[in-house]
Amino acid sequence: MNNELRYELYDWTIEPVDAGERVDKFLTGVQEEGWSRSQLQGWLKDGLISVNGKAVKGSYRLKEDDEIVLRVPPAREMDIAGEPMDLEIVYEDSDVVVVNKQRGLVVHPAPGHYSGTLVNGLLAHCKDLSGINGVMRPGIVHRIDKDTSGLLMVAKNDKAHESLAQQLKDHTVTRRYVALVHGVIGHEKGTIDAPIGRDLKNRQQMAVVFENSKPAVSHFVVLERMKEHTLVELKLETGRTHQIRVHMKYIGYPLVGDPKYGPKSELPIDGQALHARALGFTHPTTGERFEFEAPLPDDMEQLLAHVRQL
Repeated sequence: MNNELRYELYDWTIEPVDAGERVDKFLTGVQEEGWSRSQLQGWLKDGLISVNGKAVKGSYRLKEDDEIVLRVPPAREMDIAGEPMDLEIVYEDSDVVVVNKQRGLVVHPAPGHYSGTLVNGLLAHCKDLSGINGVMRPGIVHRIDKDTSGLLMVAKNDKAHESLAQQLKDHTVTRRYVALVHGVIGHEKGTIDAPIGRDLKNRQQMAVVFENSKPAVSHFVVLERMKEHTLVELKLETGRTHQIRVHMKYIGYPLVGDPKYGPKSELPIDGQALHARALGFTHPTTGERFEFEAPLPDDMEQLLAHVRQL
């Protein structure tokens, strides 16, 4: 398998405010994954962190316009224990599993979340995850945020992982989401074509920025209008971090319940009102096209009933 497909790539361009800071200190403060200083030192030693195309030491002092690239490898620091869990398995065979993830469930182990994740539940459920059991994120090809519910595909062997990862890279995976947003959208549909990168004012968030960013395209269709809210379906062409949440905030319609990008709200939902409703991909062995749909979870149905009465 092409192991490069397993690496997660991060990149930054240094702004004047960060010039002079050590590269290891900078990296511990700009990401959400909880990387430790010792992890970063290991990646520096292994040449996985470069500045302007060259490997550097942690003591390197950053300069304005430096380009940092970090390649996070598949983590193998520890064995992840299987934990029996009430998972909603939508489909399963010897190659793939499709799960309807509940809101509030973290997808994979990371510092601070070594147990109670979807991966822990999958390792208890899928006894045939051999070959990728030792990886921190066994089988996880893509992910959805902790507080987003819905469909997720998981690979059960390296061949399936490579195929599904390539399909994501080629934008041939169908992903459709349903979201409830603040405000009443006047037009029936639209396309948001706006690049996403780290928020220059808050590096713990993403934003639409036009430098040091990556292309991002989201299409939306209005499903229902209420007095103060709109229910929309969104289809993604790209899969940037927090893409839907950032794009909808950018056009003035942030997601209800979004703790990072939305306004404070007393509406009854714990986390953003976002559900991955539809997922489609080509089976890695048979070549058959699979399409799955998951109905809105109870908390979103209850939220909709509430806002319809406002």
